[in-house]
Amino acid sequence: MAELLYRLGKFSARRAWTVIVAWLVVLGIAVGGFLVGFKGLTSSFDIPGTAAGAVVDELTHKLPDYAGASGTVVFRTDDGSALSDSQKKAISSLIADADGLPDVSGVIDPFSTEAERSAQQAKVTDGQSQLTAGQSQLDAAKAQLTSGQQQLDAAKAQLEAAPAGSMPAQQLAAAQAQLAAQQKTIDDGLAQLAAQQSQLTAQQKQLDQGAELLKLSENIRMVSSDGSTALVNVAFTKPRLELSEDAKQAVIDHFESTKVEGVTVSFSTDIAQGVPQIVGVGEAVGVVFAAIVLIVVLGSVIAAALPIVTALFGVAVAALGSLAFSGVVDMASVTPVLAIMLGLAVGIDYSLFIVNRHRKQLLEGAEPRESIGLANGTSGNAVVFAGTTVVVALLALNVTGVPFLGLMGTVGAIAVVLAVLIAVTLTPAILGLLKLRVLGRRARARVGQVHHDDTTAKPMKTWRAVVTAVGAAVVLLIVAIPALSMRVGLPDGSSEPVGSTTYDAFTVTEKAFGAGTTGPLLVTATAKDAVAKDDVTSVQLDIARTLADQKDVVAVAPIAVSGDRTLFAFQVVPEEGPNSVSTENLVNALRGLDAVDGKYQLGVSGQTAINLDISANLASVLPLYLAVVVGLSLLIMILVFRSILVPLIATGGFILSLFATYGAITALFQWGWGADALGIHTGPILSFLPVILVGILFGLAMDYQLFLASGMREAYVHGASARLAVVKGVRAGRSVVIAAGLIMISVFGGFIFSESTMIRSIGFGLAFGVLVDAFVVRMLLMPALMHLLGRSAWWLPKWLDRIMPNVDVEGAALERRHHVLAPAEEAAEPSAEPARV
Repeated sequence: MAELLYRLGKFSARRAWTVIVAWLVVLGIAVGGFLVGFKGLTSSFDIPGTAAGAVVDELTHKLPDYAGASGTVVFRTDDGSALSDSQKKAISSLIADADGLPDVSGVIDPFSTEAERSAQQAKVTDGQSQLTAGQSQLDAAKAQLTSGQQQLDAAKAQLEAAPAGSMPAQQLAAAQAQLAAQQKTIDDGLAQLAAQQSQLTAQQKQLDQGAELLKLSENIRMVSSDGSTALVNVAFTKPRLELSEDAKQAVIDHFESTKVEGVTVSFSTDIAQGVPQIVGVGEAVGVVFAAIVLIVVLGSVIAAALPIVTALFGVAVAALGSLAFSGVVDMASVTPVLAIMLGLAVGIDYSLFIVNRHRKQLLEGAEPRESIGLANGTSGNAVVFAGTTVVVALLALNVTGVPFLGLMGTVGAIAVVLAVLIAVTLTPAILGLLKLRVLGRRARARVGQVHHDDTTAKPMKTWRAVVTAVGAAVVLLIVAIPALSMRVGLPDGSSEPVGSTTYDAFTVTEKAFGAGTTGPLLVTATAKDAVAKDDVTSVQLDIARTLADQKDVVAVAPIAVSGDRTLFAFQVVPEEGPNSVSTENLVNALRGLDAVDGKYQLGVSGQTAINLDISANLASVLPLYLAVVVGLSLLIMILVFRSILVPLIATGGFILSLFATYGAITALFQWGWGADALGIHTGPILSFLPVILVGILFGLAMDYQLFLASGMREAYVHGASARLAVVKGVRAGRSVVIAAGLIMISVFGGFIFSESTMIRSIGFGLAFGVLVDAFVVRMLLMPALMHLLGRSAWWLPKWLDRIMPNVDVEGAALERRHHVLAPAEEAAEPSAEPARV
């Protein structure tokens, strides 16, 4: 590999414009693909096979009107007063005109809904009055019949008591017939009263059930109690993931098209959660800081500009190229942002490693093109292996079985591959054009007079190594403590930027209707057999009672019954918001509930339940993903370092830095330590952030491990003692690793100031992770442990040593084969150049 990269570097330096034009063509293809293929990004996430997804599938089959996505439009008066009749009329007019919007199945008028609720309540009250009056009339008629029966019984007794023969037979027969007729009249009257009583009882039962259902749902309101706020529910024909941004934007445009005087309109995240801005001021500031670091390290504005220009070029190709496929696959909004983060960070670093090596060789008197080839074959070789670890970690995201995570990893891996390719081709090409101008004026005056051999290095004191190792580990473990209470979830409206329409909709809804209204649950009950038509209301009430009896349930309302009467749908409003612990516990409790003595199987869906399912599934795949990434990367590191213990030390240090990063994220984004200063809304940690951090941080950690440990190994194989080699390796690589770490921290840190909470947490996690891993683990903990291990750090079983190829990542063999000639020497040996090409 080193020899191949050496030749590639020299070719790029000689044919600089050919390489540059080729990359410009690649950029042109990416731009063309973007212009043709870009179809927009999605702000939704999904994982196939979740419990909530199964409920949606069942609804799609039996209650399709409730399987589509839905969102809320919030109207609120500016001064907090009750909505006037004219304002209500204007809002209702907008609602009436919204039915024709694309992919909209229905829009519910809150004023009509509340009027219907009031009418139902009045109907229940009137019905109760009518039933009371009817019962009174029935009781009076029953009393009258009872009195008639008593009189008839007395007449019968009197007739029976008369002496025989005291009454002519004909007269007696007539009297008996008359009494029988009266008895029949009374019996018919009693039978009629019994039928009426049965009817009244049935009506009373139906009325009581309706009244109880209204009571259970009384806290589900569409207009606030003070009349200042109204919620307009918009139902879509397509599920959340299939709903286009154009359909949601059409709803926004419609309700904003006509301004209702004195009323502010806002939209829930289901409608208006937009795609975050990919590049902002924070990212630009991060790049500027990176440029300052490069100027300090390289001592030249031209040299400092080279890594930034090549990194930006790679980012452009990666981002535009990935966005070109957004019409083919559903691409989450953070996917291109991740590509930009990684492309900038590793692109600058990888180019820096090669440029820095080239500068050192030039200062020692090397011929420029030969130096470019050697820099590409040595540092470029390390870049390839470092990039390989990052790519492996990112591509391994596909083993999680989570489509959007796999796509994020694939796009990120492509960005890293491009960064590596650009570093080993475009960077040498530009260096070939710059020649000695890559050095500053003062540096050019010292060419041939600088030597970088480290002759003053001394081994670390053993007591210092012990203190450093223990101290670093203890500090990282302390920082990791908050991770023990980490909760994961997806952002809701409360985490949106303050002043955004989604944040306003969430806060207004929470204040006017209660926190639970911001994340209602859709609960289904599936019957084993079809329910009789006359029993539907009774079954709805039984299930509603069961749901209402659960802890932290504010209201329950039946909303639909399938045509075959086997599926019942309910809206359940929890006590707290969608990301609260109590709501999560409620969802789990409902799913584990046997409704009505096990006759009905409950399912829970809705945006809140879907987000909880996604978070739970992501948390469950983290151990598998960590095992896959660590396992594959261990194999690569054993091959590179030809050691068993060095990869184990590197991995153990990474795990410490990873959990310290988790702890810092939890403290800031969940506990709120310092959140106010940064304007961060506290809540659960982004559900896929722990998985993403494993992949990216492990790859980056191995980058720094590679550049430091390869220097140690180079010194060790050249005769230095194991402990002296540790110091030499650190001193040889610390300046570039510190610079690279600062650059990554600045680039990732710039994303902390994004408006999107998702991007802010990713940016902070990556920046903090690089900080602790580069400066605590790689610069302190790892050298201290290597010192304590001594020669055993480089132990490798003989049988394994024999079968493994020698990858020579540090390029020692390459340097032995290709002597670096100074310009004067090259002129004296004109035949040497063809032999080295």
